Order: sequence, then structure tokens, then C-alpha cells
Amino acid sequence: MIAPHPETLSLAIDYPDLADFGHDPIWLVVCKAIAVFAFLILNPLVAILLERKIMARMQTRLGPNRVGPRGILQSVADGVKLALKEGIIPTGVDKVIYVLAPIIAVVPAVMAFAVIPFGPMVSVFGHQTPLQLTDLPVGILYVLAVTSVGVYGIVLAGWSSGSTYPLLGGLRSTAQVISYEIAMGLTFAAVFLDAGTMSTSGIVAAQEHHWYFMLLLPSFVIYAISMVGETNRAPFDLPEAEGELVGGFHTEYSSLKFAMFMLAEYINMVTVSALATTMFLGGWQAPWPLSAFDWANSGWWPILWFTLKVWAFMFVFIWLRTSLPRLRYDQFMNLGWKVLIPVSLAWVMVVAIIRISIGGDTLVRALVSAAAGLVVTGLLWYAIRRMMRVPDEPGAPATDTAGPGRTEPFDPMAGGFPVPPMPGQTVDPKASGVAATPPIAEKTPSRETTDA
Repeated sequence: MIAPHPETLSLAIDYPDLADFGHDPIWLVVCKAIAVFAFLILNPLVAILLERKIMARMQTRLGPNRVGPRGILQSVADGVKLALKEGIIPTGVDKVIYVLAPIIAVVPAVMAFAVIPFGPMVSVFGHQTPLQLTDLPVGILYVLAVTSVGVYGIVLAGWSSGSTYPLLGGLRSTAQVISYEIAMGLTFAAVFLDAGTMSTSGIVAAQEHHWYFMLLLPSFVIYAISMVGETNRAPFDLPEAEGELVGGFHTEYSSLKFAMFMLAEYINMVTVSALATTMFLGGWQAPWPLSAFDWANSGWWPILWFTLKVWAFMFVFIWLRTSLPRLRYDQFMNLGWKVLIPVSLAWVMVVAIIRISIGGDTLVRALVSAAAGLVVTGLLWYAIRRMMRVPDEPGAPATDTAGPGRTEPFDPMAGGFPVPPMPGQTVDPKASGVAATPPIAEKTPSRETTDA
């Protein structure tokens, strides 16, 4: 967002930099690690409950309302149930890999949060420390590398199960990660070019006056699409397509091992949402008009703004699952390889040209970047709409363009087998030598039916 008084704001906010990390005592590092881990464990518990509640509200249902007041303890009950269930290991699995796969899926999801900034410099028992576990000069690349390892848990789970459907689900997940990690990495490249740094704390500081979702709108849109595909969530939940793969890569899992896969999925949702907040929504900085006040971006208040932004993305995840059907696999892959990656490459080139041409004039560069971003986003939207449009196949029934109240003839045998007419279409008696089907006369009840 645009801060109304940037000079005053820059003095009020104590942005951490790389020199502020690595000086904390060991007890403070342990406390930070425990706090981050608790944040990642509590968020899935709340997310599962809210997902069921919000989906029920959107679909005119009640949702969980039995365990605890208004069903608020339902997630706890589900966790206890999974913990007490018998852990069955099917015959024929590779036991070592079968057991390690859920662990490999969870650990990278937790490790990725090590470089996510929660707030500015604060005082903890007299020690000045940033509200961030650690930071690296290549912090964003660390997140990409760690989260990429998580797919090995899914692939190994499908392979070690010794069953066809889990294996297909694991292979699908591999294809998703390869396709959408490329587009996601290219969106980060645009942010690196504008911010001039790869550290997460530096990217938050670079958004002091303008959040990147305004300056780099195509990157934000492409990242928002990619993060849904990266987490295997609807409408991109193809590795878990129940109608095709029973339950996907975790079909043969039960008890705590199954719970660990679900935990990894929801922690990954929190991680990509936190990364989107850090990269495009100013991180922990307060939104306008609260950013005009010194207290909003100092002390412990930034944790609240950061959490609210993360949960805004979490709500979008739930909204998409409730509203959209699952894409076909070819549509999903075409979207990644034919639309998102080419547009991301073109947008990175545009950002580089703008930065080299305009130089250090921040305001002019921001205006030009915002205008160029709107144009590229419009082209991206057009490409997605064009790709999702189902083409008319040769010999297929003609599209109804006659308008209301008019009918259009078509050949029901054009595809080699009879096709019923769509609304607004009638069978052409002269097409392919097929005579129009006469209306079916009303059947007279037989004597046996009458007697019965």
C-alpha cells in the first residue's frame, strides 16, 4: 500500500537486516523455534475447522456442531481419533520408505518457515531481536529448495505402497510441482529485480512505500495460481482425485501416517500464504490507513497484521474448494506450460527493461510498472480464458447461436454415434440421410399392468 507520510514512517519502523541475525542467545533461538512450530501446528487445527464451517455455510449446511460449543473442538476430536486408530501396513509395501514418506512430507513444510519474517526488531527480556527465526542472503531460494523436497514424500508414498492408484497420484504430483515451481520461481525473479535483494527481511523493507501486488500485479496473479497448484488443492487436487485414483498417493495410509500427510498439506498452505504475504503484501507491515500511525508497525502489533494477511489467503483456498470443479489434467498442464510460464518470462523481461531504463526514480518506476502490470495481467486473463474454452471438434454439433426462441439444425450422427440435441437445436432431417425421429406415442397400459 502507499504510505501517506513515508519520511515519518521510515523513521518509525525498525526494519531488520542481515547484520541483526546470528547474535541471539541459544535460549532465545529455542524459544523462537518453539513459537514458530506452535504457530504451524495451531494453524492447521483452526484451518480444518474453519474450512468445514465455511464450506458448510457456502453450501447451506450446518457443518460440525456436536463436539464442543458450536463444534469448535471437532479438529481436536479428529486428531485424537487418528492417533488412536490402528496403523495398518499393507502386505507388499516397502516398509522403510512407506514409513519415512510422511516424515519427508512434513519436515520440509516446517523448515520453510525459518526465514519468514513476523515483525520488526523487538525487545525480549532486554535483548533486541528481530521477530524472525533467521534470514539468509538467498532466503527465498532457501524456501523454494526446501519446499521442493516435500514432493519426494508424496512420490515415495505412492511408489512404496505397491499399488497402482497411489503410484499414479504420486506421479501426478511430481508433474504438478515441476510445472508450477517454474512459474513460481519466475514470479520471484521479478520481485528480486525490483527489490534488489533475495532476503525476506530485505523484500519486506523494500515495500515500505508500495506493496508489490500493485507494482508487480502479473507476478502476484501468477503466484496466486501457482501456489494453489503447488499445494495440490482444489481445483488442482489431481493427485488426490477420488473419482480417478480412489484417494491418491495416500490411499494405503491410515492412522498417524495419514494425519501427517494432511498436516503437511495444511502447513504448506500456511507457508505459501506467508510467502505471498511477504513477497507481495508488505509482509508484517500494517495496511493503510493504520500504517500512518507509529504504533501499528512497531512492537508486537505486526504479528497481528501478518496473521490476518495469511488468513486472507487461507480463506481464498477454502473459497476455491467450495466454488470450482476439478480441472481436467490436460487443462491443468496446459495452463502451467503454455500460459503461466511464457507470461512469467515475458513479465520478467518487462520488469528488467523498466528498471534499467528508468533507474532510481522510484515514483516514475512505480507508475510505469503498475501500468505495464495491468496490461500484462489483461493479456494473462485473455490467454487463460482462450485456453479454457472448449474448441469445436470436427463433426461436433454446431454451437447454438440462433438466439432465444430460435432453433438451429444439426446432424446427430456427425460423430459416428447418435448425439441428443442441445437446447435450441433440432435434428436436421436431411443431415447424413437420417430422418427426423418421430415423436414417441404415449404408451397404453397393458392388461397385465392394469391388472397389477
